[in-house]
Amino acid sequence: MIPHIVRGDRMAGLMTYLVGEGRHNEHTEPHLVAGDAAMMAWHDDAELGRDSALAIARHLDRPRAGFGVEVQGGHVWHCSLSLRAEEGLRTDEEWGAIARDFVTAMEFDDHDGTKAPCRWVAVRHGVSRNGNDHIHIAVSLVRDDGTKASVHNDFRRAQIAARALEAKYGLEQLESATAERGTRGFSPAEQARVEDRARRIAQRKYEQDQARRGLTAAPTWDRLSPQERHARITAEVRLNVPRNDLARRVRGAATASESEAEFVRRMRREGLLVRPRYADGRTDVITGYSVAARPEVGQRPIWYGGGHLGRDLTLPRLRDGWPDTPTGASEAAGEWGAAKRGRRVVAPGRETREPSPEQWQRQNDELHALVERLRSVPVQDRDTWATVARQTAGALSAWSTATEETPGDLAAAAEALSRSAQTYRRTVPPDKAGTVAISGAAMLLASATRGGQGTVPQAAMIRQLLRLTQAVHDAAQAAQQARHARLLAEDTRARLTRVRDALPAPDARTAVAAPGAATAVLERPQLDPEAQAVLERLRASQAHEAARATSPVPTTIEPQPVRQRTTPGTERGPER
Repeated sequence: MIPHIVRGDRMAGLMTYLVGEGRHNEHTEPHLVAGDAAMMAWHDDAELGRDSALAIARHLDRPRAGFGVEVQGGHVWHCSLSLRAEEGLRTDEEWGAIARDFVTAMEFDDHDGTKAPCRWVAVRHGVSRNGNDHIHIAVSLVRDDGTKASVHNDFRRAQIAARALEAKYGLEQLESATAERGTRGFSPAEQARVEDRARRIAQRKYEQDQARRGLTAAPTWDRLSPQERHARITAEVRLNVPRNDLARRVRGAATASESEAEFVRRMRREGLLVRPRYADGRTDVITGYSVAARPEVGQRPIWYGGGHLGRDLTLPRLRDGWPDTPTGASEAAGEWGAAKRGRRVVAPGRETREPSPEQWQRQNDELHALVERLRSVPVQDRDTWATVARQTAGALSAWSTATEETPGDLAAAAEALSRSAQTYRRTVPPDKAGTVAISGAAMLLASATRGGQGTVPQAAMIRQLLRLTQAVHDAAQAAQQARHARLLAEDTRARLTRVRDALPAPDARTAVAAPGAATAVLERPQLDPEAQAVLERLRASQAHEAARATSPVPTTIEPQPVRQRTTPGTERGPER
């Protein structure tokens, strides 16, 4: 279950949106599933309209208006709780129970009689555009006695509450929480750009496919049914996210590089715009970086920081894979400065040289030895497996960038595998994890289009990469991360198998059979202590809830003298 929190100061604006038709006409039959005692005595589960939404907003706002309390950041606390589409639909009764427990877990209730409760309501209005069943919870942060509810660290507390509710109600547990990893979300503006780009690519591919087949009588793109157009666009969305494309190219350049200076040169060699972020008052100390794809004529570049591309692509984490030497730091500073000013590279390195046949064979042998060593790594060692996934995703990214004109199987496999590397904290450096051999493979694969060794060495290399992917898949499966293991099987292993089958078979000297590694079986992951504490509190609260008499009569709010507002205009504007 995914909680999403926003704050604002217009309760009426929020409620009218929740009962309206939605941004894409996706809202249907908006109605209440839960709320404070007075609210539920007043309203039933009938469909809500604009007038009832405004009446509910006035009820929720009455303590703030009566006591004249101002809350920094807005008194309207809004959180949506959504399930994956694959989990199906829940009943109103189930959602009502979940909403009440969530409000209790966030301490917006009376806290076992020690505080005045907040006024709140939970609205359900059908599934989202992607088929996710969800509810919206609106809370007034001014309690019935005029005190303010605490929202300190509310994002983290909401995640802890969601984990406890998953355990209590038998919902699918969020694997990324137990594995301590997560990917970046998309803003509405970025999502719109992604969909527009995917539409143009899907249309071009369809027209090229029809022309290649010689189907002159086939329907044009505009005459396809909306369902078919939508299916083709959806298939292109993930692969053609501009941010994902940049992340793939940056990840490939980083993994293929043996120094920070080479990393800068490889990014520029791929046609990326690069600029460093310097420490305050310094021009020789780089603390971060931003990259952008070269824009079309008349457009401005869209810059992304390394941390926005992926948690594993921040400069401090990338530096874990390179030696830290005084000469290396000065060489890197020179390359960063040249990139910022648009000048030529300072000192071209091995990225310009063609690898020899001996390098391909030696790297293949090293990868084979690495896979054998990984058999002894326990599945509980998340840091080591995250490093293996990051390095392998980087090798596939370098290969995709070198050989795929448009993102294809290699790009999809690299993107899926990179999710295993999106950990919240830094992982084991490659030299300590013993995965430096993967970086060497990435260097060779980055030169695939320029090397004269043909596709036979690549075919031998992909067999070793398949074994690495299989090892990461087995570790995820043994750690009870079924959804992530399924993603690795479908979007990584299956795609790499197609790439392997399209390449010529290597000779017997380089071919290596896939391992039949046994998979350990672990118990179901336990909740972390904080989520377990919330779950126990919810269970204890449920045990004596029947004995508590809660009056449905609203608390009487005595109007207070209107205070002089210090910040004019805070009642206007859309909810943030």
